[in-house]
Formats: sequence, C-alpha cells, structure tokens
Amino acid sequence: MTMLDGFKVVSFNHFLMGPLGAQILADLGADVVAVEALDGAFQRKWSPNDTFLGEESLLFACANRNKRSLALNLRSPVGIEIAKKLILEADVLAENFRPGVMDRLGLGYDEVKALNPKIVYAAASGYGADGPYRDRPGQDLLVQALSGLAATTGRAPDGARAIGVSAVDHHGAALLAVGILAALHRAKRTGVGCRVDVSLLAAALDLQTESLTSYLNGPRPTSVSQPGNVSGWGMQAPYGIYPALDGSVAISLCTNKDLGEALEVLELSSIGDDENFKRRDEISELTEKGTRKFTLVELKERLSAKHVWHMPVNDYEAVERDPQVQHNEHIISVGSASSGSTLKLVSHPIRYDGRSPEVRLAPQPLGAQSREILTELGYSSEDIESYIVDDVIGTPEIKRERKRYELKRS
Repeated sequence: MTMLDGFKVVSFNHFLMGPLGAQILADLGADVVAVEALDGAFQRKWSPNDTFLGEESLLFACANRNKRSLALNLRSPVGIEIAKKLILEADVLAENFRPGVMDRLGLGYDEVKALNPKIVYAAASGYGADGPYRDRPGQDLLVQALSGLAATTGRAPDGARAIGVSAVDHHGAALLAVGILAALHRAKRTGVGCRVDVSLLAAALDLQTESLTSYLNGPRPTSVSQPGNVSGWGMQAPYGIYPALDGSVAISLCTNKDLGEALEVLELSSIGDDENFKRRDEISELTEKGTRKFTLVELKERLSAKHVWHMPVNDYEAVERDPQVQHNEHIISVGSASSGSTLKLVSHPIRYDGRSPEVRLAPQPLGAQSREILTELGYSSEDIESYIVDDVIGTPEIKRERKRYELKRS
C-alpha cells in the first residue's frame, strides 16, 4: 500500500496512542522512523497478560509494524543533532511525551517550525497542551474516569466500571492519524505546516458524542449508569445484553410482540412499543426471564424467525474463530522479527480497492535500522561506529538493561 509513499514521519512516541497513530500512517506507506531511548521505550518493557514472545512485548507488537527503529540518546548533544537532521527531511514529527518535554530537549514546536516550516507537528497528550490538567499523568483508565466513560459503562446499582480495553488510546490514535492527514493535505497544497494536538480527554469525550449530546440537551437522569440489562442510560428496552443458558446474547431492534413470542413471554408481547423507554425496567426483566430459558443456538433460531436483531456475545476464542472475522482477515499472522515465532496481529481496519495494507516490516528489534538511517543522513561508517561506542545510538547486537519506567513525582 503506497498511498503515503514519499512521506517521512519521525515518531517520538511511547505507550499506546502515539505509536498506534503512527502505525496507521506506516501501514499506508509512510516511512516512519520510530525513535526510542537506548534501552527502549515503555512499550517494550511491559506486556499485557505478562506475556512476551522471546523478548518482544505484545504492547510493542500491536502498534509498531511497518516502522524502522532508531535507538537514539536524546540526552546527548550529538543525539539531538541527529534528531534535527531527521526532522529537516521529515514531513511529520509525532510525539506523545508530556507537555514541555520536547521543549526541554530543544525539539518543541517553535524550534522545529523554525527548522522546517512545512512540517506537521503532531502532539498527543493526556489532557491537552495547556490548561489546569496539563501536567497530570494521562492514561487511558484515568481519562475513562474523568470523562464519564467509566460511569456510563457501569451498571446500576454497582457503580462505575472501566471498559475492558484501552478504547480511549485506540480512538485517540485514529484521531491523531486523521489530524495528521488533514494537515499534510494543507501542507502539500500551501507549503505551510501545522501543529496538530490530540488528547486522550478529547478522544474520550468524542467517543461519547451521542450520549453527551443527549444528556446536555434533555432531561437529566440521576445516574448515567446502565439500568439493568439495558446497554446505555439513554436507551430504551430491550436494547441490551441478556443471559442465556450457556452464555449471553445482545438484543437490539425489534417489536415487543415479536420478542415476546420468540421468548414465550406473553406479558412482553402485550406491551406497546411506544412504552419502551417508560417501562424499560419491566421490559428488561421480562426479556431476561425469556432468554434464561434457552441456549444460544435456540435463541438464534427463535429470534431470527421473528426478525429480532441479535448477536451472541463472543469471548476472544470465539472472535478468532468467527467466520466473518476470518473472511475479512481481521487477524493476520506475521513472522516475529525478534523471536522467530509467529505473531498474530489485528490487521489495518480499512480496505482500499478491496485490499488491506501489507505488513512490510514486522515490529522491529530496538535499533534495527540505526545504521541504515544514519547512513541516509550522510554520516560515515566511521562516525556511526563511534556513535555506537559512545552510546549515542543503539543497535540490536548491543544488549542493554531495560530500566523500569519511573513515575514522575511532584
């Protein structure tokens, strides 16, 4: 996939939102140079489920394909010089350090804009580039709490509950890529660069556009937790998830008459559809009374016969086996560049002329392209070897202790 062929991105990113946003551009053909410290960024040091493939973190694996890796010491004057040479040739600089870090390195927006006026400078943060929360730690769970997302995901009367995945990071990554592409389009047309700012807070609120708009402009309930089985404070019954004999089923659009007949619950059939919000607690209870009597296979037959919109609730084992997931090739296998084993990844989510972007580079070992990148910048082999010895750049053959991520303390 060569849609962004010829565009160069320098990525100073760690954790998930920034790397994942840069991966979207890399999938589309941009030359993304991922710059990390000599002992690697956070995403190499922590892995979900405490699972590593060889030395490869799955947090790193999920968001770093199709990128070249440069291990660079940004605490070194020579390292900063190398970074600036990269930036001179780049179309995009993407970073998600806390606000102020890039400025202290001499790589803030004003400095970079003076160096390369056409560059798109994309900064991802927890809460924004300024404001009262500017210096607070920005992390998916914390922002789910702050933004109200955890409250809407919780079920009454149990209280708030976080979404079980890093949904804010993922949506923030997509917004970051969209912002970069829009700014690139203008830069190509006018020659003028742009600063793009995306925050986790903005992403979390954007995920709730429908819900927040309803809340801010209508009668306000005492709680935005999910009422009973109904999936969403602003939704009417039976819209929600219900228990079956051997699992759970999601029920969406239908008439009460059809649903009641499918579930053999006569009381449900007699409730008018215009009462679905006013009587949603009752409808939810009656629907659960019906679904509990049947297996998922039986529910599929019964609900399909009455044209009730529904779907079984899949665990991840079932997701991997799902025929539509397999048909669409949403899960792909690539050879790991670090361990030699097979690595399963979620594919790029968009098709272009019916095709998905290929994996040109599996997630790379730290510093795998350090020599190659510096050679392209005009450094001699003698310079490069001396930089390796002087701990300015890193390469895979030199193993370093990976320092734990240190929390910033005020």
